Amino acid sequence: MKLNYIQQAYKGLHEGWRYIVGVVIIIAFIVAGQIPFTVAAIFKAQQQGMNLFELDEAALMGVLESNLNLALMLLSFAFGLVGILVVNKFLHKMSITQLTTTRPKIDWKRFWVIFFAWGIFSSGLVLLDYFMSPENYVLNFDLNKFLILCVIAIALVPLQTSCEEYLFRGYLMQGLGIATKNRWFPLLLTSVVFGLLHIANPEVEKLGYVIMVYYIGTGLFLGIMTLMDEGLELALGFHAANNLFTALLVTADWTAFQTHSVLKDMSDPTSAGFADVFMPVFIVFPIILFILSKVYGWKNWKEKLFGKVEEPPKEDYKIIE
Repeated sequence: MKLNYIQQAYKGLHEGWRYIVGVVIIIAFIVAGQIPFTVAAIFKAQQQGMNLFELDEAALMGVLESNLNLALMLLSFAFGLVGILVVNKFLHKMSITQLTTTRPKIDWKRFWVIFFAWGIFSSGLVLLDYFMSPENYVLNFDLNKFLILCVIAIALVPLQTSCEEYLFRGYLMQGLGIATKNRWFPLLLTSVVFGLLHIANPEVEKLGYVIMVYYIGTGLFLGIMTLMDEGLELALGFHAANNLFTALLVTADWTAFQTHSVLKDMSDPTSAGFADVFMPVFIVFPIILFILSKVYGWKNWKEKLFGKVEEPPKEDYKIIE
């Protein structure tokens, strides 16, 4: 009997208290990773005579130089990823492969296929919009600053996206799945929590709360991808491409990623429209899932997304000591 992705958690120590303790440890790692950014931002704000109690998150994010700000902001996710791996190995006695996939080893081909496919497609959409509406953009390219951005982004953005994927579509998906004995609840809850954690992003203030449909919808899309493909590889690749190519190609004063990118979006959206929210969630993402289902032969959608999670017979798995 081959175990499904959620059942992988049975290969390790999976008592409920371990997941509670694990989440606390992971949060502690993330908070520790935020200390350098917080200290640097407060020090810089004081140098500039700013009132710290009057600074909102958006203002605090703009205190530091853009590349330094990005590096320190992403550092907390690198710490978080380390926390997840530590918890997985020492608290649950599981391997990184078991947290990643049901396959004998991590399928990096899957990662790179969707990474380049989505990176090229999403960049193409930005460039198309640039040529159709050039008045909405200014050239933001500065070679020296861009090269530094490339080093920071290539090194740290994949760690940021991997932290989120391993936490939500990996650790929490598996833990909630064996706790509730079903698949739909962890899929839904992790998607909602993933979306709500973006509520403090400056995009929400600028575009309105309707943008939460996009964030939650993206979480749902990545969760469906993980459950149907029985592994995180596709979700890891998509998320990394989405954030990395965006950070390098385009920025705006109202986005979470303030970077020395090639282009700067100067448009002033007042509310999220069809193209921002509904087209990706209800048109683009379903098309991607359909294409992936044909490429990788996904079947039994109802069972994989809504089926029960049963503990397999002991002879079908072995706990790693």
